[in-house]
Amino acid sequence: MFLTQTSEAPVSPAKKMACIISSCAALSTQSLLSADSLPTSSTRSIKPNSLSWGSSFPTIHISISINNNNPSSLNKTSFIQAAWTRRSRGELAKKPNKKSWKQRTDMYMRPFLLNVFFSRRFIQAKVMHRGTSKVVSVATTNAKDLRHSLPSLTDHNACRIVGKLIAERSKEADVYAMSYEPRKDERIEGKLGIVIDTIKENGIIFV
Repeated sequence: MFLTQTSEAPVSPAKKMACIISSCAALSTQSLLSADSLPTSSTRSIKPNSLSWGSSFPTIHISISINNNNPSSLNKTSFIQAAWTRRSRGELAKKPNKKSWKQRTDMYMRPFLLNVFFSRRFIQAKVMHRGTSKVVSVATTNAKDLRHSLPSLTDHNACRIVGKLIAERSKEADVYAMSYEPRKDERIEGKLGIVIDTIKENGIIFV
């Protein structure tokens, strides 16, 4: 609404100011009620009329559907597989000369190794330190003090004597735990079992 000067009676400045204010108020109400001024999902550049902080963010609808009836349809690559502490078959084929975790740490976890040798004439047993290859204790029926005193150097009684001597000499060297690794296709029985059982009976722990 615009005011124009006509030949009618002059209008006071107060009336002019009131007309201008009323026209501005009418225009503002029309602009607020128009549908074009409301924010829609397609127009993101228009700011929302609400003064709340949360209303300024767009709403996102996420739908997740999981089919439990067919577990084979799940992607197997999405699962995290645990790391192997030892060599896998593929790694063994690629690097055959690389030592496994057990081979690298066994000499520190089980440092003392028992070795028993049987021959037709005598029996010998020794305890060796793996890291330094140092012999800790040795016992054999072929020694001078046992060679002429024993009726047989290879029977079960000789096995018990060798086991007892190995246990006593190992404890003198402050070795109270040792291990024995059987050879391929070797069973811990017979004379070997007697030697190991005698060592256990005399206070040595096998790990």
